[in-house]
Amino acid sequence: MADLPGIANNPDIRFLGKLLGDVIRTYGGDALYARTEAIRTASVDRHRTKNDGDAAETDLGLDALSLDETLDFVRGFMLFSMLANLAEDRQGVTAEQGADLAAALERLAGEGIDKAQVMGLLDHALIAPVLTAHPTEVRRKSMIDHRNRIAALMRLRDGDVRETPDGDDVEEAILRQIALLWQTRVLRRERLYVTDEVEIALSYLRDVFLPALPALYQRWDRALGERVPSFLRPGSWIGGDRDGNPFVTAESLKAALAKASEAVLGYYLDAVHALGAELSISTNLAPADDAVIALADASGDTAESRSDEPYRRALSGIYARLAATHLALTGKPAPRTAALKGERYADPQAFRADLVTIARALRSGGGALSSGGALGRLIRACETFGFHLATLDLRQNSAVHERVVAELLKVAGVEADYLALTESQRVSLLRHELSNARPLASPFADYSDETRSELAIVRAAAEAHATYGPACIVQHIVSMAQSVSDLLELNILLKEAGLYRGGDTPSAAIMAVPLFETIGDLEAAPGIMTEWFSLPEVRGITAARGFQEVMIGYSDSNKDGGYLTSTWSLSKASTALKGVFAGAGVGMQLFHGRGGAVGRGGGSAFAAIRAQPSGTVQGRIRITEQGEVIAGKYGTRESAITNLEAMASATLLASLEPDALSAVDTQRFSAAMDTLSASAFAAYRDLVYGTAGDDRGFRTFFRQMTPIVEISGLKIGSRPASRTKSDRIEDLRAIPWVFSWAQARVMLPGWYGVGQALSSFEDKGLLAEMAQGWPFFAASLANMEQVIAKSDMDIAARYATLVEDRALADAIFPKIVSGWQQAHDGLLQVTGQSRLLEAHPALDASIRLRLPYIEPLNLLQIELIKRRRAGDEDERIGEGILLSINAIATALRNSG
Repeated sequence: MADLPGIANNPDIRFLGKLLGDVIRTYGGDALYARTEAIRTASVDRHRTKNDGDAAETDLGLDALSLDETLDFVRGFMLFSMLANLAEDRQGVTAEQGADLAAALERLAGEGIDKAQVMGLLDHALIAPVLTAHPTEVRRKSMIDHRNRIAALMRLRDGDVRETPDGDDVEEAILRQIALLWQTRVLRRERLYVTDEVEIALSYLRDVFLPALPALYQRWDRALGERVPSFLRPGSWIGGDRDGNPFVTAESLKAALAKASEAVLGYYLDAVHALGAELSISTNLAPADDAVIALADASGDTAESRSDEPYRRALSGIYARLAATHLALTGKPAPRTAALKGERYADPQAFRADLVTIARALRSGGGALSSGGALGRLIRACETFGFHLATLDLRQNSAVHERVVAELLKVAGVEADYLALTESQRVSLLRHELSNARPLASPFADYSDETRSELAIVRAAAEAHATYGPACIVQHIVSMAQSVSDLLELNILLKEAGLYRGGDTPSAAIMAVPLFETIGDLEAAPGIMTEWFSLPEVRGITAARGFQEVMIGYSDSNKDGGYLTSTWSLSKASTALKGVFAGAGVGMQLFHGRGGAVGRGGGSAFAAIRAQPSGTVQGRIRITEQGEVIAGKYGTRESAITNLEAMASATLLASLEPDALSAVDTQRFSAAMDTLSASAFAAYRDLVYGTAGDDRGFRTFFRQMTPIVEISGLKIGSRPASRTKSDRIEDLRAIPWVFSWAQARVMLPGWYGVGQALSSFEDKGLLAEMAQGWPFFAASLANMEQVIAKSDMDIAARYATLVEDRALADAIFPKIVSGWQQAHDGLLQVTGQSRLLEAHPALDASIRLRLPYIEPLNLLQIELIKRRRAGDEDERIGEGILLSINAIATALRNSG
């Protein structure tokens, strides 16, 4: 694989590709290498002639591969894609211009916004990437670990370092890691359990976020000329997201919290130990202030050898107290035994106070020791991560809460048939119950498993607050929130554990957060929140907290109404909510439930945040990060710093920059978007759900054309693929919906309906004006353009042959092709380009590099699926299908 096309400007791909070719020849044999090279060369030639306008068929020689060779071939192409992704990340292909804080400050300064205004915003800001366990990462953690080791070795090579710290030749070490990749099993043998998902997330939080964030804050402190507040903090759903996942229980919640606490306390212990070795300052050479002397004397460290080293003695005491905290919170002794006995810290603030005492003493002496250094990073880590590492959200479906509350009310003799009540009757009853301290649950009553499980969850959350502090769990997301009673029902459950208290001054230790997901839910959101804020007890709670969070879902709104309508509905809902919150005098915090693929809200986070409606960010934003996105963005400290800084910079710009549009243009563009959205919605709904709401024909077409059934064999997550046993599109989760279309190279959720909308819109000049001057429309088109560039209707036509009913296929597939062509042509016309990605040459080169390696994988996958569905039970066929799914997802760089 030395002579790779389209990579002349990326020497890393040439280097890594050559090494991969050497590995295939060494471990797979000359015959496999020769066949792989022949197929690669034929596919490259085919794409070159296709790009030149010659669509002549070329025999790729895939039929000559045996089943065993097919498996090896697919692994080889998958590994090349994996290494190409690494090389591009290193070359900055995925980085964005101006997506750093220095550039943002310069831009703001040019618009008359000074650093004091930035600091004013940061005083109340919150930016939170929230890691979720949504099953879109097809690679095993072992594969990702080898990839990261190669990245670290490549950094050594960049610096002309010939040997690793262990004495290995750097290039030989890289070759060894690629050989290990070749011999590492790609597929998981067992489905992931919740504990596995917790461990995977913990590896990113512990190994990347913990060291990366304090270092990033140091950069920001220098850029702003003063210490910035700790406004960027990670979150997680893993171990707390119960919506549709019966395997998340109170026990998994406790385990997730305990493991996170153990990880962060272990980090602190190591840091304090290292500081003790570093701060060897003697009072014979430098005086120490009284506060440090007092801390040293209180430590119990009476060693004569350290009698003149108060900083070391103080840190010995801090270490002893941390070790006692570790034992108290985790039930385990510290990994490194403390020489002294200490009293556990009551909370992270007490730990921070001791560290600040040392920092102030060092600062009082001036000079080089007055700067932050390792001590400053540790103080920052304590502020950011506390004793919990990452804030863990809880989530459950509103229907579950409804059933549980109904049972509690019935067993308590309060209301025999809660489900029969109207909304106003429910609200009145729930408010009455929340106003008094009497619990509904009785230890002597029998309840359903569902009710016992939900009660156990809130009790575990209360226990966590007492153990790790209130920052460990702040939000409880209510999925499919469609009424005020949905939120009050959650408060009823929280009250059972003492997390909600009524009375004269109501309080809620955990915030009820509505998740508005479908198009209808988004349209209803402003009305629901208006009614929510009208309740006096809610006004009091939100006033004390200072803000209320609302989560908006990208995935289900897209599956419900298509790409353009989903995107526009989210924007309109955000704008409408801004008015509702302003009217209630409440700060707004939006939580964006985005996926990795464009059909689930994916794409550039920097562009997406900047494209948010004016006034809706307000310095506070949370965004889900999941699956392959986590590994791609946060796989290494360097990539994490790049992506976290992009998120922070975009939030500053979106919050402080003047409106990009005038009021007149906003009105004109919004009216145009309403028209476009209505057209796109009609086209999408007609295709997917049928004009009469009968989706049975399309449902059959989708399930036979795409590898949706085969994808279920990938053991990539703990939760089921569907919410129910129904095979309706409505009941299918958004991830397998998007994942399946991507595998078949249709990527329908990322564009269908847009072409019809653009084609039917008469004022093409207005559309061009919107594309040039409106960040929202520009970002929407840019994301769609990337999706269309990765799609291929010729390949999709091959997948359409998998549909058994040819009349059904002939009725539906031409509509998809026509819609794609309209989207393609309409996009070029509106953006003024002669071809896709003409304005983005780096991204264009990246995608063009991949296409010759994806097509053979698609063709092999189709043939393997045909054989499997025809009844061939050879295990290698099933393995080949799953390998091809993995390889295509890796090459496309997103799954769902």
